[in-house]
Amino acid sequence: MSLFSHDRYELRKQAIALTGRFRVFDMQGNQLMFSQQKAFKLREDIRVYTDEQKTNEVLYIQARQIIDFSAAYDVIDSSSGQKVGALRRRGMKSLVQDEWEFLNASDVPFAVMKEDSLFLALFRRILSGLVPQNYDVLINGQRVADLKQNFNPFTYRLTMDFSMDSMSQIDRRLGIAAGILLAAIEGRQR
Repeated sequence: MSLFSHDRYELRKQAIALTGRFRVFDMQGNQLMFSQQKAFKLREDIRVYTDEQKTNEVLYIQARQIIDFSAAYDVIDSSSGQKVGALRRRGMKSLVQDEWEFLNASDVPFAVMKEDSLFLALFRRILSGLVPQNYDVLINGQRVADLKQNFNPFTYRLTMDFSMDSMSQIDRRLGIAAGILLAAIEGRQR
């Protein structure tokens, strides 16, 4: 089975590390991918590999600008060098309730990812780390994916469920990049 053909993944973030280290597993517990943020970079630069020895890079996630309140991150397929799409944070909306746009390879928005409810989003900001995050991915108002943090005070775990996406509208490479960005940014916000 291809790395990007699963309907469900689990992302785990290493608790103690100088830079963000992320591992992506299938639901049977097999590690599929490893990612690590580059330290001391002005612009976000995240590489995703098939193994922890970093022998086979499969994805590359890079911020377009150094500082941007509504940051956009290009997602590149490392083997072909082709842009898969991009993820753009909705700056002002994300102050109260996190919201991201999924963009296709031509930068046309086609989906939105946002926190599940305004009330819980506000509650999470007051009680940082005590209420797990939950994001819905919507296309034309219909939920096609769910990215849900599992409550654990010691380890960040995010279940990425694309099983509702029966028409495969969300490229799994873009979905996994979204999970990694949520874990990376959530880590800086705590």
